[in-house]
Amino acid sequence: MMIKIYPLQFAPILKERIWGGEKLKTVLNKPISSKITGESWELSTVEGDVSVVANGELKGKSLTEIIDESPNEILGTAVHARFGKQFPLLFKYLDAREDLSIQVHPNDELAKKRHNSFGKTEMWYIMQADEDARIIVGFKEKSNSNEYLENLKNKTLLSILDDVKVKEGDVFFLETGTVHAIGAGLVVAEIQQTSDITYRIYDFDRVDAQGNTRELHVDLALEAINYDRVDTYRAYSKETNQSNEIVDCPYFTTNFIPLDGIDAVNKKGDSFTVYMCIDGEFELEYNEVTSKYKKGDTILIPAAMNNYVLNGKASILEIYIS
Repeated sequence: MMIKIYPLQFAPILKERIWGGEKLKTVLNKPISSKITGESWELSTVEGDVSVVANGELKGKSLTEIIDESPNEILGTAVHARFGKQFPLLFKYLDAREDLSIQVHPNDELAKKRHNSFGKTEMWYIMQADEDARIIVGFKEKSNSNEYLENLKNKTLLSILDDVKVKEGDVFFLETGTVHAIGAGLVVAEIQQTSDITYRIYDFDRVDAQGNTRELHVDLALEAINYDRVDTYRAYSKETNQSNEIVDCPYFTTNFIPLDGIDAVNKKGDSFTVYMCIDGEFELEYNEVTSKYKKGDTILIPAAMNNYVLNGKASILEIYIS
């Protein structure tokens, strides 16, 4: 039996983190109850953290259930052919009250060999930035494992890493192997491969409430790191009421839609589409039914939804697999 097709929203999966704060509530209206909420997982099929539908006829069903029942209709014909019934991406909002740990993600080959998992290519869209907020992305100059280990041992790792000041609207694309950290004072929309594999290499010697440090993965990271300089910043155009490409990689395509009025959308059914509303409000009309969305909402458009209309004044990230 084919399931009913309509724009899907999911209950956020909220994560407390040592570096988290309260901006997911104050900036994005997430229902957090803790002062150290660092992440809202918006769309996930990571084991133990599978998203559950929060609206309409399919409310209460998990993302994996509805994909299992109707893979072509939800994922799209091309995505289903390539990934089977796996949902290949993970969508999050993050609030960094403090610096995140310095970390790296393995590529597909290494992740498959070690963890039977996808690698973790990802991108960040800066939704809100305090004054002087920054990120760490890659090395200042080409490095090597010996120089890296020497600086790690001497607690001078930050001196060889690239430190970039950021502002709202900046986008960074991080291929696997890029050493990175989100800095304090940032709210970020994150799009990545479905993977929860992170090698933490330096955590600023932090301890939790019980006085424990978090586990580091220095040895695992050695083989995963790209020691070359990397260019992670992505410039993009902002033509109104249309899709402006920001990132196009084998794992996902992300566009920026500055909506001010109407955008009629026509899809082919080969991939699902995800909208992350990063500012403003908009409506989506499909089959004579209108749904309303606001900043902080994430919407999964099943691949079988081919024609619909966006209307409003909003900034939207549009993500699909091409």
